[in-house]
Amino acid sequence: MDEFYDWLERTELGEAVRTTPWVYSSLETVHLVGIAVLVGPAIAFDLRLLGVGRRLLPVTSAARHLLPLARFGFVIAALSGVVMFVSGAAAVGNSAAAPWKLGLLLLAGVNVAVFHLGVYRSVDRWDVREVAPAAARAAGIVSTLVWVGVIAAGRLLAYT
Repeated sequence: MDEFYDWLERTELGEAVRTTPWVYSSLETVHLVGIAVLVGPAIAFDLRLLGVGRRLLPVTSAARHLLPLARFGFVIAALSGVVMFVSGAAAVGNSAAAPWKLGLLLLAGVNVAVFHLGVYRSVDRWDVREVAPAAARAAGIVSTLVWVGVIAAGRLLAYT
């Protein structure tokens, strides 16, 4: 993998990000904004699945307003993260936190897919004022814990 990481760092993109003033720090800012736009709405939706605002906001309304924002934030965070990775692939790729971050991102994706292909299909039965089924609540708990883990692992990339 080290040869691949070295190759990535030597690409025009890797060199440009690493050597052009303000580019990396600007990418970090964009990445943080993307994380905020992803995780804020995702956790707000998770809280709704866990019963917060059950009498005020249907799950489908929360999903309609919050999940597009979360998807947009994911795109921003993923694109900026990939570009930052290219500029320092060896250090990041060899960090002890990298497999944790990637594994947790994969788990987040699986959780989203299982939720939307599973229990969310029956949302009409528990959308308003009902306690969400255990599977929906579990998805909310997993989502919250996974996103906190992704953030922690991302921060640890610089230190491990």
